[in-house]
Amino acid sequence: MLGSRMAILLTALLVTGSLAVTGCKTKDKAGARPAEGGGSQSGSQAQAGGVLKLWHYEPPNSAMGIAWKQAIASFEKAHPGVTVKFEEKGFEQMQQNAGMILNSDEAPDIMEYNKGNATAGLLSRQGLLTDLTAEATRRGWDKRLSPSLQTTARYDARGIMGGDKWYGVPNYGEFVMVFYNQALFEKHGVKVPTSLAELEAAMAAFVKAGVPPLSVAGAEYPAQQIFYLLALSRADRKFVTAYQVFDGKIDFHGPELSFAATSFADWVHKGFIPKNSAGIRAEDMGVAFAQGTFPMMISGSWWYGRFADQIKAFPWGTFLFPGNKLHPGSSGNLWVVPARAKNKALAYEFIDQTLTPEIQELLGNSGGVPVAADPGKITAPKNRELIAGFNAISAQDGLAFYPDWPVPGYYDVLVAGVQELINGSKTPPEVLDEIARPYQEQAASVGK
Repeated sequence: MLGSRMAILLTALLVTGSLAVTGCKTKDKAGARPAEGGGSQSGSQAQAGGVLKLWHYEPPNSAMGIAWKQAIASFEKAHPGVTVKFEEKGFEQMQQNAGMILNSDEAPDIMEYNKGNATAGLLSRQGLLTDLTAEATRRGWDKRLSPSLQTTARYDARGIMGGDKWYGVPNYGEFVMVFYNQALFEKHGVKVPTSLAELEAAMAAFVKAGVPPLSVAGAEYPAQQIFYLLALSRADRKFVTAYQVFDGKIDFHGPELSFAATSFADWVHKGFIPKNSAGIRAEDMGVAFAQGTFPMMISGSWWYGRFADQIKAFPWGTFLFPGNKLHPGSSGNLWVVPARAKNKALAYEFIDQTLTPEIQELLGNSGGVPVAADPGKITAPKNRELIAGFNAISAQDGLAFYPDWPVPGYYDVLVAGVQELINGSKTPPEVLDEIARPYQEQAASVGK
């Protein structure tokens, strides 16, 4: 259980500020952490012959992919003689193998990594990430990023977010929404829903017309985010804080998670969620929506720039999950510097590069949610629509993080749980018991 001081700190971070556009488990035997900062490195060019080894997993035509490609070009121009050696990785690849890779000589100098207790928090606890606290102060990251952004950048000694030390730096925001095909809505006389009941009525209308309403990926993160949205429709901020940082007891058979499990199973039974979606991956889900096969897709803002670039055959738009005040979302993924990085000084400077006005404005105009851009420089109407959606969530303290964050390995547990609901191989109460066990084990170990 978190101490009262930690609970107060996290609550303040969750409530203060917004991400609006403005200006898996044990320590080593000795409990050791890597040396803080960049060790003896300094200056614009450090070791490894002026090569910065960088990994990330954003598609080239995503907002982040576009912005970071330009960041690499601008960085090399500003650092004559320095080469950025970029390797594109896969999200699942890094999710499953980061600990092993970072504990080897193959570690990059800087990489994108998922935020939260079960990911960046776990690696920080294992001593695999560089403590960036001194650099955050020296370079002004602690002033440039809002308190809510800092929540996912900072971790305590247990790897719980909202802590006292920086282990990553975000440069964009993200949230989950509903993407919809305006042409299919108009064809079938369906209006944009403003409540959960209206959403279910809209999906029922599509099913009646023989059109499967939702493109869903049960084999990866999207299905569990639908599950979490349903839980959040019955939740408040106290539930989110208790769930995410173990500041309070979570009843897996309470009103929030029971509603999520029973509603999700009901959506499958009614044909809202396709019965064959258990084996579908996120990429195939997105492609199917972009091809116009499905009226709706529930997923994150990371798709926005790609859809703006690719979807030309039909008009599309977005709306927030109707009726909810709480939505999955947070800062974007983090730039982290592995403890075994060979060129930390250049890594810190590349982080700075991604926070420059040039890159932040490009990110915003490419369909991303920048964290340090001039709003007047975001020109595309659709991009303004995206940012407006994010600001609406932020204004009501509605960012609820993601369901797999609290527990190392919980991502796979939740994938298996929602697949069982889709396949009908387990009842909602049985699935809730299954996902409760690792969570409760982690809750019991926090603070030990």
